[in-house]
Amino acid sequence: MTNSPQISRFQLVGEPANAAPMAKYMKNQFLFVGVKTPARLAQSKALLHASLQVPTTAVMAWSQALYRRPEREYQYVAIDLAKHNWRRFSVAELLALRPLVVAKTWWDTVDAWRVVYGRAADAEPAVKRQLFDVFEASANLWERRIALDLQLMSKDQTDLSMLQQAILRDRETPEFFIQKAIGWALRQYSKTDPQWVRAFISGHQLSKLAVREGTKYIDR
Repeated sequence: MTNSPQISRFQLVGEPANAAPMAKYMKNQFLFVGVKTPARLAQSKALLHASLQVPTTAVMAWSQALYRRPEREYQYVAIDLAKHNWRRFSVAELLALRPLVVAKTWWDTVDAWRVVYGRAADAEPAVKRQLFDVFEASANLWERRIALDLQLMSKDQTDLSMLQQAILRDRETPEFFIQKAIGWALRQYSKTDPQWVRAFISGHQLSKLAVREGTKYIDR
């Protein structure tokens, strides 16, 4: 599957002038082809369409193959494939993609994977619980970032017990990306229920970063 013609022939064409600034934005951790998002989506449109015509196991293999390429944009395409096919994946398949979540990790890919898992979670409460339990229990901070922000788009369907559990587990974790995720989750939910967020922040000792981020809309 990984050597399928679709994947072996797929190549992104970038602008060399874009590559260095894009790499710098990501702290020079990754190589870049120099393809910005609109161009990447245009160039991968046929591949994304073709992915709907093959078994989900093939889609997973395509994503895995793209992840092995050194340029960062190929990881983005791998995640685009998952976004395009999330409705077709079983819970077991979604969880089988977890090694990619923690491969070549940085906030850009982790937050993109969060979209995949968040959509699946919002579609079915039982799936939300399964995904949350796995990510929240992880020793990996990036997976726990997904647990914290799994419900960013849940609005009034947010499971507050899950949100509290994730925040309270990591409220003393000093990692910037965890504290930022706590604040992001609270800020997003404050659009739905600012009173709950205000009361939660008042009732718990949270980091300055989490409070600052979480109250951005409340304090306007």
